[in-house]
Amino acid sequence: MTSTIAQTNPEIEKIKKDLFKMAMRGQWEDVVKIYSENKTFHKAKLTSSGDTALHIAVSDGREEEVRKLVGCISAQPDGKDVLKIRNDQGRTPLHIAASMGNVVMCECIAKVEPSLVGARNDDNETPFFLAALYGKKDAFLRLHQICGTESGYKYSRRKDGDTILHCAIAGDYFDLAFRIIHLYEKLVNSFNEKGWTPLHLLASKPSAFKSGSHLGGWYKMIYYCIFVDDLPSTGPENYLDDQKKQDYPENYRTCLDFLQFFQKVEKKNGVRKDAQDHETSDVKSTAETKSELATDVENPKAEAGFNVTNGVLRHQLFPANYGTCFEFVKFASKAMLVIFGLGSTGIRKIEEKKQKHTWAVQIMNELLHYTSSYEYDDTGANPMAATMSPTVARDTEAYDVIESANTSTLKTNPEDKDKETGDTDNTKQVGEGQKKIGVTVTPILIAAKNGVTEMVETILEHFPIAKYDVDEEKKNIVLLAVEHRQKHLCEFLLSLNIINDRVFHQLDCYGNSALHLAANIAIFQWPVPGASSQMQWEIKWYEYIKSFMPKNILFLRNKEGKTPDDIFTESHRKLVDDGGQWLSRTSEACTVVAGLFVTATYTTSTTVPGGVKQESGTPYLEHKMSFQVFAVSSFLSFYSSLIAVVMFLAIFTSGCRERDFRYALPVKLLMGLTAFYVSIASTLISFSTGHFFILKDQLKSAASPLYVGVCLLVTFFAMAVFPLYFHLAWATFKKVPQRNYKATPL
Repeated sequence: MTSTIAQTNPEIEKIKKDLFKMAMRGQWEDVVKIYSENKTFHKAKLTSSGDTALHIAVSDGREEEVRKLVGCISAQPDGKDVLKIRNDQGRTPLHIAASMGNVVMCECIAKVEPSLVGARNDDNETPFFLAALYGKKDAFLRLHQICGTESGYKYSRRKDGDTILHCAIAGDYFDLAFRIIHLYEKLVNSFNEKGWTPLHLLASKPSAFKSGSHLGGWYKMIYYCIFVDDLPSTGPENYLDDQKKQDYPENYRTCLDFLQFFQKVEKKNGVRKDAQDHETSDVKSTAETKSELATDVENPKAEAGFNVTNGVLRHQLFPANYGTCFEFVKFASKAMLVIFGLGSTGIRKIEEKKQKHTWAVQIMNELLHYTSSYEYDDTGANPMAATMSPTVARDTEAYDVIESANTSTLKTNPEDKDKETGDTDNTKQVGEGQKKIGVTVTPILIAAKNGVTEMVETILEHFPIAKYDVDEEKKNIVLLAVEHRQKHLCEFLLSLNIINDRVFHQLDCYGNSALHLAANIAIFQWPVPGASSQMQWEIKWYEYIKSFMPKNILFLRNKEGKTPDDIFTESHRKLVDDGGQWLSRTSEACTVVAGLFVTATYTTSTTVPGGVKQESGTPYLEHKMSFQVFAVSSFLSFYSSLIAVVMFLAIFTSGCRERDFRYALPVKLLMGLTAFYVSIASTLISFSTGHFFILKDQLKSAASPLYVGVCLLVTFFAMAVFPLYFHLAWATFKKVPQRNYKATPL
């Protein structure tokens, strides 16, 4: 017997190596043949990471081969055990298929053994969870249909407490998150180990909202010319049909939009005709007629003249019969942008950004509709519950249960039955609050810190009491908005006319008011060049906050006995020194160059081309247009360069005091640079016109190209220097400073 085994093992190892080589070379027909002839190799691990042939086939996306391999495996009595084999990361083939988002392979494997949908890898992640983690919406929805909602709750969380809804929002998969909210409502109030709900996570993503993505120039115009549709509120049974795959080239999209426009028009006209027929009959009631009007999946209730917001019918801004015109405007705007050469790819990127902003607001509204974070239950038995932050006032028993369950889960053997099925204790209360004790941050505070104005506005609209929320340092929305220089949020809070409310009188745990926090130097760089402009915007922000703060706050001392002015002076001392040095170096360099221009332009202005008449002393060329241009440009170049020297000397000799950075020094620098650039341009014109009189007879045909070449060189110089000039002008004349934001949608 021993000799037989000794002879058999080398043959098995040889065949395993051959299987590996066949899989690497793509010879899957041979692999399937071996699988069908000998079940011994069904459990054979071929790679160093513990992958079987089925693992490799799934990773390569071989749908047909996976179907054949699964057919061979499922025909055996132990076929289900083979499908549960894990690699070294604890992943089954279904884990890999779900992370790739391949619906065909997921369905092929999961139908044989549905419990694999809840099999957990070493990170306690199920295939159901991985599909949401990687934003594979179609695969996720198919696995949901296989496992059902009840089991889906069990498979929706991993060991760090993140749920499928957390992951969908974190990955900006808002269309998937929208469907998860409707399928798994309890997950809206689920906490991860950081104590964050999905709403907390969304509040930490300012780039997902328009208030956190400020566009400029052409991007802003294109952004407003593009129309995007809201996420459709379809039923669970239609979730797999509402997203069709794109099987056409990108440059065909405009034609497709044109066809879809007429399809929508025809569809809506048919719906209206059916509605009119129903109105004339006595068979159906008025309510049933409105139900018929809601057949447009992309815009439910639109045909009835209503929108559905958080389950409430709201009247539309335009009548239903204006929908055709609106669709035409959407199509025409896209077509015009392409016609004007802005490019379909660039428009697509901006459209994706606007779509992201639109969907993020829609997700936010859905989360707030289902959330219970601001349900204050003050029965008198717990006086702290009414004043404590909602996340602290929540019952902590559920967290203790889930924490202990998570700990036990981590200690479970990866091959245990519980891990295969996902039927562990940590999934029994997935919809209940899970958090760490002491975490007091609420979504509105995170939104205020990140400047998500849309969320702050919506939360205050639904839960006005949220404006009194504070974090562990007793900072409320006003203090956080001021500290993080969120200009747009401050403007919104001012528009609420609650300046006299105690929200603006709030002090943090160190006794600092909003003005104290504004006096501290910013924790980031303002989007302006140079230490001088940085200091200028620091002063502007401090004065802006001081302008609307209550009078009793202006000279209030914190627990260290410092007023806001004291803090501003101390925290900006180094920036004042750096700004003074930057101005000195800049003005010194510009003074030298401007002085050279003064000398050159003085010499040029005293030289008259063509000479003067002896009898009258007037120039011979005084009546020629080119001579008049020369005279004016020479005069302008001399005096502008002289003004530049004076301005730079004024900066160089100034004391660079703190208050001078607000207006005096920036204006002097801007005037000096303006005069300097005017001097350069006028000197070029003066030289060209004066030189024209010399070359007009000998090189008349070559003079113009020569001057054009010189102008191009000066233009390149201007393109390199003008950005600094425009930034300085922007920083000087902008009333309220604006912090860093992403400037383009690319």
